[in-house]
Amino acid sequence: MHFTHTPGRLARPLLLLLLAGVVTSGHARGTYQTPHSFITEAFAGEPPTAQKIWLSGELGATYREVMQESPPQLRLRYWRREERSAWILQAIGKTHPITAGFIVNNGKLEQARVLVFQESRGWEIRYPFFTRQFKQVGLNEGKALDSHIDTITGATLSVRAMTNMARMALLLAEQVTPPHDTP
Repeated sequence: MHFTHTPGRLARPLLLLLLAGVVTSGHARGTYQTPHSFITEAFAGEPPTAQKIWLSGELGATYREVMQESPPQLRLRYWRREERSAWILQAIGKTHPITAGFIVNNGKLEQARVLVFQESRGWEIRYPFFTRQFKQVGLNEGKALDSHIDTITGATLSVRAMTNMARMALLLAEQVTPPHDTP
């Protein structure tokens, strides 16, 4: 059997595979919504003035434990009107940050949304089929999420980052929302 090498015969399929990888990873990264737009939408176009919470002392230690990394800054901005608060958090997926917005209302997540995704894999967490799982999730007695969040094959680290941020948003909201009296 005799094979002749034809220039370009293998190059074309290889080029197509490489381009498919670029298109796929390029599709993953992006800004899906700006933090400003998320906050504006969260409060029907009239967001309250941003407030700040210090991530030091016990709260800083809680942040490091939950997020598995140090706080990116000592003060974190949030927006609150009565028992409803909005949080923009960031966590490392595998190697790059994922930015997400969370709305907490009366101790439960009202909304979770991926705003900016910079990883090459795991971008499926931005879709509603995944983020809907966080709706009405709160914290249990042990300060963990009170509902199971399903993972996505190939997106384990992104799912973990999103779950950690959701938990942290709930813990932070507890710090700034006064407990309401039970009759």
